[in-house]
Amino acid sequence: MTTPPALRPRLVRRNPADLQLLPVNARFMRKEEYDRLVANVRRDGCLTSVPLVYGGGEHQEGRELVLSGNHRTMAAVDAGVDEIDVMLIEEHLTEQQLVAIQLSHNSIGGEDDPATLKQLYEQLDDVDWRAYSGLDDEQLHLLAEVSPEGLSEANLDFATVSLIFLPPELDAAREAFDQARVGQNESWLAARADYEQTLDMLASTHAAHKVGNVATALHAILAIVENHLTDLQAGYTAPDGTALHTGTVGLETVLGARTLPAPAAVTINKAIAAAEGREEIPQGQGWRLLERLAGEYLSGPNHTSTDPDGQL
Repeated sequence: MTTPPALRPRLVRRNPADLQLLPVNARFMRKEEYDRLVANVRRDGCLTSVPLVYGGGEHQEGRELVLSGNHRTMAAVDAGVDEIDVMLIEEHLTEQQLVAIQLSHNSIGGEDDPATLKQLYEQLDDVDWRAYSGLDDEQLHLLAEVSPEGLSEANLDFATVSLIFLPPELDAAREAFDQARVGQNESWLAARADYEQTLDMLASTHAAHKVGNVATALHAILAIVENHLTDLQAGYTAPDGTALHTGTVGLETVLGARTLPAPAAVTINKAIAAAEGREEIPQGQGWRLLERLAGEYLSGPNHTSTDPDGQL
C-alpha cells in the first residue's frame, strides 16, 4: 500500500443544511438517542464536537461531503443551528481513502471504564445535566455494585479457573464447547424490513419503559412474548382449524405457559403411566393421551363446536 500524503485539514464555518451527508453510513442511532442529541445541540446553540468534511476539488465549497459526524450535522439542522465549525479536508483522496477514514472514525472510539463512568456520573447533581450526558440511572443500575477502584486493564487481577467435570458429564461438556466454537462465526440472514422493525420495536420499548439499555428493552420484549405464547398457534393452525404442518411444536404454545402446578403434573404423570402400562399409548409419548382425551371431549354430547371465528 502506498503511503498517502499527510492531511492538513483546516477549521471552517459551514451551514449544516448545505452539507452533503453520506449516502451509505454504517453508524446508526436509535431515535431516542438522536432526540437527545438534538436537545443537547439546541441547548448549547452549537456543536461541541467538530464534524469532518471532504472537498478535494470534487464538492462545491459549502456543499462538502460529511465523512464523520453525519448525525451531529443533521441534529444541528433540526436544532435550528445555521452555522457550525467543521474540519475540512481539501486534498484529493481516493474512494478507498474516504471509506477507510469513515470506518476508522466509526470503529476507533475507545471504551468506557465502568467504575470511572459511574463516579463521573454521580458527580452530576442536576437532573438536566444527567439527561444531557446521554446516560441515565437505569443504564447505570448494573454498575451499582461496582467497586469504585478503577477496572482498567492495569488494575485487573487475572486468575486461572479450572473446570472439573465428572466422567458422565465430560462428553456433554466437550460437546458444548465444540458447539460454541462452531457457532462463533455464524451469520444469520434477515430482511432489511425486519431490521428496521426490530429497531422500531426497541425504540418503542425504550420509551415505554424509560430505559436506555438494549438488553433491558429486549428483556421487556421477551416478557411480552411469554405472556402471549398462544399467539404462536397461528404458525401451525390454519384458519379452518386444521394443522398447517406435521412438525412438532412447543407444549407452551398450547397451554399458554411453560409450567403447571405440581399437583396437576403429578395427576397427569399418573394417567400417562397408567395408559402406557395398559399399552394404550406408546412409551414416551404421553401427549397421545392428552390428544385422545381432547378428541373425546370434542366429540362428546355436551361440547358445542364453533367455527374459527368463534360463531356458533
